[in-house]
Amino acid sequence: MPPPKSQSLVSRTAHLPAALFTALLHAVYAVVQALIVRLFAPPPPPAQWAAWDGTQGELGVEGGIENDGEWNAHWKGVKPHGRIAVVGAGLTGVSSAAHAIAHGFSPVIFEAAPYIDNTDDTGGNGTTDSTPRVAVQPPIGGIWTHVNSSSGLQLNSLLYRFFPAVRWSCAFPHRDEILSEVRRVWTTYGLVARTRFGTKVTSVRRAPAGFAAADGHTRWVVNDGREGVFDAVIVTVGTCGEPMWAKFPGMPADYGSVARFDGSAADTKADDDKGTESSDGPEQDSGEHDGADHSDNDEDGEDGDDANGDDEGDDGDEPVSKSQKRKQRKRRQLARDDAQSFHTASQNTSKDTAPDNNDNNDQKDQKDSKDNKDSKDNKDNKDDAEKEAFVRGPVVHSSQLDALPRRLLAGKRVVVIGSGASAVEAVETVLARTEGRDQARCTVLARDDKWIIPRNIVFDTLLAAQPFGREMPLSFIWEAFLARTQYARTPEMLPAHRPLFAGTPVVNDEFLAHIAEGRCAYLRCDTLKLTPAGVLVNLRTRESAPGDAGEETEVRADVVVFATGFEKPRVDFLEAGLFPEGYERPNLYLQNFSTEDWGVLMTNSSYVNAIGTVGHFHIGIYTRILLTLLLDADARPEKKDMKLWVDTVRFIKRGASGGALGFFTYAELVIWLLLFHLFRLDRLRWGFFILQGWGVHPQAPQKTRSVRA
Repeated sequence: MPPPKSQSLVSRTAHLPAALFTALLHAVYAVVQALIVRLFAPPPPPAQWAAWDGTQGELGVEGGIENDGEWNAHWKGVKPHGRIAVVGAGLTGVSSAAHAIAHGFSPVIFEAAPYIDNTDDTGGNGTTDSTPRVAVQPPIGGIWTHVNSSSGLQLNSLLYRFFPAVRWSCAFPHRDEILSEVRRVWTTYGLVARTRFGTKVTSVRRAPAGFAAADGHTRWVVNDGREGVFDAVIVTVGTCGEPMWAKFPGMPADYGSVARFDGSAADTKADDDKGTESSDGPEQDSGEHDGADHSDNDEDGEDGDDANGDDEGDDGDEPVSKSQKRKQRKRRQLARDDAQSFHTASQNTSKDTAPDNNDNNDQKDQKDSKDNKDSKDNKDNKDDAEKEAFVRGPVVHSSQLDALPRRLLAGKRVVVIGSGASAVEAVETVLARTEGRDQARCTVLARDDKWIIPRNIVFDTLLAAQPFGREMPLSFIWEAFLARTQYARTPEMLPAHRPLFAGTPVVNDEFLAHIAEGRCAYLRCDTLKLTPAGVLVNLRTRESAPGDAGEETEVRADVVVFATGFEKPRVDFLEAGLFPEGYERPNLYLQNFSTEDWGVLMTNSSYVNAIGTVGHFHIGIYTRILLTLLLDADARPEKKDMKLWVDTVRFIKRGASGGALGFFTYAELVIWLLLFHLFRLDRLRWGFFILQGWGVHPQAPQKTRSVRA
């Protein structure tokens, strides 16, 4: 029954101040965003380059044109300042390429992920087939193309302006809006035709001496050199590659897949053919059933699993559906068939190798007997491993939660292995998908504690504005403030040994509330192995450290989620000499340039830990520093100076718990970029270009002879 109109009016009146304040914030946000776009967004590339895909089989390439008066027809009177190879079509790669082309350079993006655009100009599918086809989006956006749709920014979007022309609709946009903005920049700045999909970069090497630039800087060849030579390389592979799996004993052979629990059409048809019901009981319903189903009974009870590891139910009196029984019988029959096949094979072998007084046959008998024994031992070991494997439900990575049917989560016990941002997001995703009476029960298995800070732009900005990039004598003030505010309801969650300024914090407002209100349990422990019914852990106290003695406990689970992050992408396609001992990632010049050659920029690819953001204005600043070094030979640093910079930072930050360049704050990063100008006064004239992006545009070429191969 709706409330009386008078009550509704009173309610609206009471909330009016908050609504007005929210509206004011939205208005201010829109104005600030419009000003940023107006002042700092670079213009799109010259219209003359619209049809040019960046291919340049001319200058500097053997057999190319004789002089740059015979410019590539696609230039149409506007000569690029140089060519840039961008490795990776993620957020950083697209932003870097957009900055480069806007300032008159010719970028080419190399992306390993394949993509074939099968749509025509009218949005059709390019064939005579009139059947509607869902457009496949290009793999632009890096790690954002591999996360769940519910994934969003941790920081306020005003701190995530990876390109000045970005326009966010809200403070914390989610994956789809982020990808939409990346693709809009990619399209607006003419990068579509310049992206080489399905091209994995396997080598980046120095071009032969005959291809050297007129001013002497190194030029580069990517892969087989089909794309010509490049004046510089920007590596934007980021820090997140393939999903990382911590390999524990007891992991099922099909971890990362839900096919066994997904009730496929093939299984349903087989059941129909047998004239039996196709439902697998609670595992096969729509997900709208009562959350208090049998999978949640008796948290501390004994398992009903039999000796073979077949899941007969959680408790002895738990009902088992007919199809579940059929599947169990089928598994047992397959095991018997395997055993029978092995026995038959042994008999056949014995028959084929009957003694015949031949030494070769005797040796063959011995070899076959040994092979059979080894095969039996391997099979027995495999069977033992399968018996010990987790069988109650799927084992997935946190990035796969979108693909997990809701019915596999509703009312279930979900164990999340990990304690970082991926784990926090996994808990939020699971709880959001199972609201109400079907609420899942989450348990986080945390090896160590991470600091969790609020989603507050003022607090986050002040924290990132700490200029020292390390724990300082007064840093306890920040920690005490968080203890009294963020951790007020969950003081036991405060990290006991990790300083705030030593690692990347998690930015979240909801997770600690889930802990306080009992929707999620948090266990400090070392994960030992997966068991048929859950996860065996070494439970520890708050004051303990990973690996310390504790109490072995089995945590019951229906679903296990590995929130273990992503593998760090490898950069072994670059020459090993670019990263000598002591100057590998992250110990680079300005934390991103190779100390052996400034022509190799590693934007966001040498990052380890920080308090700040990887998707902000520093992407453009680093790109414009590279462009400046290409344009002005006098501004270039020498190898010894770049190494001296790294050594100086090491000296200043010696003893820092996060490392000299392994942890920094955004204010510290800004200081580095400012000192880049102040230590070399001849760079000051480039200040407005590097810091604001003002100046340097495409130019009309002069008829000068090029260097022939």
